[in-house]
Amino acid sequence: MFADLLPVPLHPAIVHLPIAFAVLLPLFAIGGLIAVRRGASPRAAWGITVAMAAALVATGLIAKETGEDGEDRVEQIVPKAAFEAHEEAADRFVVIGVAVFALSLLGLRRDAIGNAGRIVTTLGTVAVLAAGYSVGHAGGQLVYQHGAAGGKRTDCGWGGRRRGVTSGGQAIPPPLRSESLTFRG
Repeated sequence: MFADLLPVPLHPAIVHLPIAFAVLLPLFAIGGLIAVRRGASPRAAWGITVAMAAALVATGLIAKETGEDGEDRVEQIVPKAAFEAHEEAADRFVVIGVAVFALSLLGLRRDAIGNAGRIVTTLGTVAVLAAGYSVGHAGGQLVYQHGAAGGKRTDCGWGGRRRGVTSGGQAIPPPLRSESLTFRG
């Protein structure tokens, strides 16, 4: 019954979570860094950054796994090079995320090592953001340029329909024009 509630395929529903964490993590890291410099406890102030980095890694791994689950279907539709570019970007994203998470743990310390860990982690979140952009861009190309989501490539290049043609190539009537709706009395 629970499986009926999950979207199929699951990957498109999951991929936005690690990207959201990648966007938010630098902001939380900067906030945690400032709070600790102003005297807050590293465990309290920096702990939020550690939790965000852990959530980024967890959702990144789930997104990667769900992407691999749909690999066979998508490989039949899109060029292999485009798929591999997305897959390699996802691998980089997860590796960078794990490294930043590991560094963030050092930031929980109260000494100079903790201070260095917080600074390096905050700088590392920029690399996470860049890696998130890269994987998102490559995934967007799979969907909007190569038709990975619908199973058919569209001719307009971004996944939408050309006016008057469905994705299956059938003609559709043009939209009603406002002058055809005017009443004459």
